[in-house]
Amino acid sequence: MHWTTRHAHKITSHEEAIRRLLPGRRIFIGSGAAVPQGLVDAMCEYGDHLADNEVVHLLTLGDAPHVAPEMSGRFRHTAFFIGANVRSAVADGRADFMPVFLSEIPRLIRSGRVKVDAALIQISPPDAHGFASLGVSVDIVRAAVDSARIVLAEVNPHMPRTLGDSFIHVDQLDALIPVERALPEILPPSLDEVTMQIGRNVATLIPNGATLQMGIGKIPDAVLACLDNHRNLGVHTEMFSDGVIRLVEKGVINGKDKSMLPKKLVTSFAMGTKRLYRWLHDNPQVEMRPSEFTNDPFNIARHDRMIAINSALAVDLTGQVAADTLMGRFFSGIGGQVDFIRGAARSPGGRPIIALPSTAKNGEISKITPAFEEGAGVVTSRGDVHYVVTEYGVATLWGKSIQQRAMALIDVAHPDHRGELMSAAKARRYIIPSQGFSTRREAPPAPMQARLPGGDEVTIRTARISDEGQLRDFLYRVAGNSVYHPFLAPKTEGAINQADLQRLLDVDDPARMAMLVCPVTAIDQDEVMALGQSTVDPETGLADLHLLVNPSCQRKGVGQALFREVAAMTRRQHAVGFRLTVPVHHTPMLTLLSRSPWPLEQTEDGGRIHFVHRWSGGTEG
Repeated sequence: MHWTTRHAHKITSHEEAIRRLLPGRRIFIGSGAAVPQGLVDAMCEYGDHLADNEVVHLLTLGDAPHVAPEMSGRFRHTAFFIGANVRSAVADGRADFMPVFLSEIPRLIRSGRVKVDAALIQISPPDAHGFASLGVSVDIVRAAVDSARIVLAEVNPHMPRTLGDSFIHVDQLDALIPVERALPEILPPSLDEVTMQIGRNVATLIPNGATLQMGIGKIPDAVLACLDNHRNLGVHTEMFSDGVIRLVEKGVINGKDKSMLPKKLVTSFAMGTKRLYRWLHDNPQVEMRPSEFTNDPFNIARHDRMIAINSALAVDLTGQVAADTLMGRFFSGIGGQVDFIRGAARSPGGRPIIALPSTAKNGEISKITPAFEEGAGVVTSRGDVHYVVTEYGVATLWGKSIQQRAMALIDVAHPDHRGELMSAAKARRYIIPSQGFSTRREAPPAPMQARLPGGDEVTIRTARISDEGQLRDFLYRVAGNSVYHPFLAPKTEGAINQADLQRLLDVDDPARMAMLVCPVTAIDQDEVMALGQSTVDPETGLADLHLLVNPSCQRKGVGQALFREVAAMTRRQHAVGFRLTVPVHHTPMLTLLSRSPWPLEQTEDGGRIHFVHRWSGGTEG
């Protein structure tokens, strides 16, 4: 028996359903792509009996006629998250905004703090047992339908039947309105080179076996596009879009290593294309859960290697994140950013990441800013921020002082704005007056990961100006005269001062480049295990290589991995080859060079062995 026959007594029209609403009550509207557009339109068309009604919802796709100026005497909207369709109403004062963590909205509703009198939702057709699915949006809809005194539901065969905590029985529904309407779509954005570089930089922070939280838009799609070579990734997020499908089909996302609900892709809502909606239908891989579950920081922290990727509108030089205001006006909302940032920070091996392009308005405005403008709101505090990623690299802020934070953020800002940022930082006494900075325009190569013979993984990356603190610590901890020579030549004794380090980290000199080896762990990523430098001699065209490995890291393959990368880097410097000089008694270095993948010419002179390799066929790398 068809559902329209089984539940005929509840079937009604949009107009008749809206007549059941009462004045002075709070009306909830379903979220995202599950917005019941017919009921929303009918509420405005047939709701002439309504007055002083508050309308609440998260972001919704489609039209929002209830915030039109002519509806102001009838409805006032309070946004839990400000979408594009209500932004002008909030800006004009016809609508309001409630700053709240997404994880806490269901509790507000269930407790009656935000009492929902009526819920307008959209569902899939009921099955033979009378259960319909909330489809693509469970999020806070679950709490609303469980708490509302009256529930009006559009029944749409285009709504996918999603699994998990997504079902509602027809007995809970007061009216069923049959509709047949395609769900609103969000097409995948085109990815420019800046966004792809951000994606590549974020991908270097994601280990195999990680569980991902990501949103929708260019940066999440770019990150997903850069994960093809990863293994056994999982998903626990508040939302996702089409980008995950490709990685699921490739087997990259399989959830095998998830600590909680393994092999399940867990989300509270989904927005995307028709392909995504078809893919979600009756898909046992996908577990739809309400926001109080997906966004609970304690649940998030239960995942090993939880990677939270969130965006921002601006970041100041101390690490504060503005994400709900733009130019001093409310723009979006708190959403789930803080929930996931804090949950990932407490996850074993987790990494909370803020990712954003370095500029806005075609490069005119830096998104890394000395301070926020009047009216700007801090969504994520400076104490919560661990990583900030732009197309120019990764700034690691956790456990860093204000000076170290400011330097790291200036390092990943756009070069056109670094000078003004440095001047502002010095004026605020964040940074000492003698501090230099990089003006190099091209983004550094993305860090690479190497697996050592013992199985450990390390990151090998280009050194940055902001590495000064950890490099000083490394040089002091490495015993022997190699601390001073050849890296700090002609210095032979005494303290390592800032001028020494700035000369070593002069990344603007193309003839001199330095690389670091660091552990691949969330806590120790900036710890220096080894340092390599290549300096091109303008007379011979040969690059002088110097390698220094912490004794505790020797005989593990660290030096071999670094040597290969530093030597290969000389081709990018357009050197004709490279050379090294090693004391005859330096057994570890001699052993390392005996395993060189390139043939080395050797000559001995006064207790030292000179090694030279010349690139054949030019110097293009």
